[in-house]
Amino acid sequence: MSRLHSSAPMLLLHRRSSSTSTSLPSRQAPHVALAAATERACSGTLSPQDAHEVFDELLHQDTPVPAGELNGFLAALARAPASTACSDGLSLAFALFNRMPRGDGAPVPPPTVHTYGILLDCCCRARHQDLVFAFFGRFLRAGFKTNIVIVNTLLKVLCHAKRTDEALDMLLHRIPDLGCVPDAISYSTVIKGLCDGSRSQHALELLRMMAKQEAGCSPDVVSYTTVIRGFLKEGKFSTASNLFHEMVQQGVVPNVVTYNSMIDVLCKRGRSKEARQILDCGIQKGLKPDIVTYSTMLHGYATEGSLVDMNNLYNLMVGRGVVPDQYIFNILISAHAKCGLVDEAFLIFEDMQKQGVKPDVVTYLATIDAFCRKGRMNDAIQQFNQMINMGVRPDVQTYGCLIQGYCTHGDLVRAKELVHEMKEKGIRYPGIMFFNSIINSLCKEGRVTDAQHIFDFMKHIGEKPDVITFNSLIDGYCLVGKMQKACRVHDDMVSIGIQPNAITYNTLIDGYFKAGMVDAALTLFREMSDMAAKPNTLTYNIIMDGLFKAGRTVAAKEMFHEMVKSGVRFSIYTYNIILSGHCKNGCADEAVMMFDKLRAMNLKFDITSLTIIIDAMFKVGRIEQAQNLFAAIPAKGLKVTE
Repeated sequence: MSRLHSSAPMLLLHRRSSSTSTSLPSRQAPHVALAAATERACSGTLSPQDAHEVFDELLHQDTPVPAGELNGFLAALARAPASTACSDGLSLAFALFNRMPRGDGAPVPPPTVHTYGILLDCCCRARHQDLVFAFFGRFLRAGFKTNIVIVNTLLKVLCHAKRTDEALDMLLHRIPDLGCVPDAISYSTVIKGLCDGSRSQHALELLRMMAKQEAGCSPDVVSYTTVIRGFLKEGKFSTASNLFHEMVQQGVVPNVVTYNSMIDVLCKRGRSKEARQILDCGIQKGLKPDIVTYSTMLHGYATEGSLVDMNNLYNLMVGRGVVPDQYIFNILISAHAKCGLVDEAFLIFEDMQKQGVKPDVVTYLATIDAFCRKGRMNDAIQQFNQMINMGVRPDVQTYGCLIQGYCTHGDLVRAKELVHEMKEKGIRYPGIMFFNSIINSLCKEGRVTDAQHIFDFMKHIGEKPDVITFNSLIDGYCLVGKMQKACRVHDDMVSIGIQPNAITYNTLIDGYFKAGMVDAALTLFREMSDMAAKPNTLTYNIIMDGLFKAGRTVAAKEMFHEMVKSGVRFSIYTYNIILSGHCKNGCADEAVMMFDKLRAMNLKFDITSLTIIIDAMFKVGRIEQAQNLFAAIPAKGLKVTE
């Protein structure tokens, strides 16, 4: 192909025919050709063949190629994410690097220190540690002198590889041998490596060295912030807080990342008031909070239920020109919904849409859950349908919320329909824990028949009940006094190979006592003693309480002595049952005697214990002692209930 002459140097750039490039060959100046190739590399449309063709033209023309543009092209290739056109830009960059002449005189310049620096940095970014050190060795063999940029890359690689001690040794001892002086980036890199390895105290020592001017450079906001965040990650809030204040005293102005770190930890600890004080102080000093700052504070207020503070901060944020995003709207909606302010939550939802922010599955779940809790199932299903129409796919939590809402509010048919709908759409069922939660809630409300329907339906769709499921159902039948059905559930449980536990027996024993079936309760207790699930503190508490309430004081006392022999641990509730049982069965004097013995053993009583025994003392005529005990209650840190 003949060369065309003109007033400007031209380069013939061939483009192969492809789906991404169909233009005819064109003549371009080297810097123009490199700019175009760099742009294509960044956009992911430059293939390895295209890149080599560009390089071919660069090598075979007379115009010198600008080193800066060439280095920029290699950097773009090396840093480009994998694409259809090129799956490994770093390897391609190295391939072109190897084609660069090693002597002067060619149109393409030889590699410079900057070229090596770019590729070393790219290897570091790609976490190719071994390649970095091999390439650094090649750099030294080429006769180049190391600069601080390359040294900092090596420090970063060592820290990425968790070789922080080597990085620290290099920083403090070996860098001078390379003819370089560490800068703030060098120290910050090692400080970050130490903090990432939960060695923030060592990082602080390095920071102190910088502050004393022993390092040749002063700590900056990045250094301080890194160490502060390291201590916060390790749970050492007081140390981080002290360093934050020290940073300010040293004249280093915290940036928004510093403030966000402090505010985040305080909010997570339920100390939003202190977090707000730090934020306000920062604003007074010129801080411009970003959306992360506001979202962190808003979430802190929401978690603590401080809706007034949350709404005031939101208004302040909007007034300062910070545009709320989806995450912030979700915080506001969820906070109002959890506090039962459904209509307010829905107004925020509508405002969100008016501002052009699209709700996601979290947004819809919050509003649907709020409607379900209030029993407004029509509103909930309307939100659900809108969600689908807007192209937001409901997940298992969304369906679970609706199913639980329908179960709780009595529409089991609709709940079952939703479960079948989940199956049709290929969405997994909520799982046994979800059904257990519904069954338990229904049983606690005395709606054991509804709970049984859910139980049967659960088995019908292939969900296997566990011991918690059976225990909840047994408890439900016991609460409504249907002991025969409770026993039948127990038998069904055993028949499918699920071993009853202490909770199962305790629930049945308690149910028998409450139904007045004392002998049945004692019989089951004796059977339990021969089972794998042995009687525990709660078991004995139930037995003694039931016997005392049935007026069988002697049997209750015998059970007390049996409990002592068994070695089962007593709780304060156990003693309260015994003291109260004696008092209610005409044995107040014995109750007072037991109290005196227990007090001599330095047992710590609660307000219930003292109330029982004061009443007993009045009954046996020990009025002055009762009055003294009552007067001493505040000194024990207890409060008298009305």
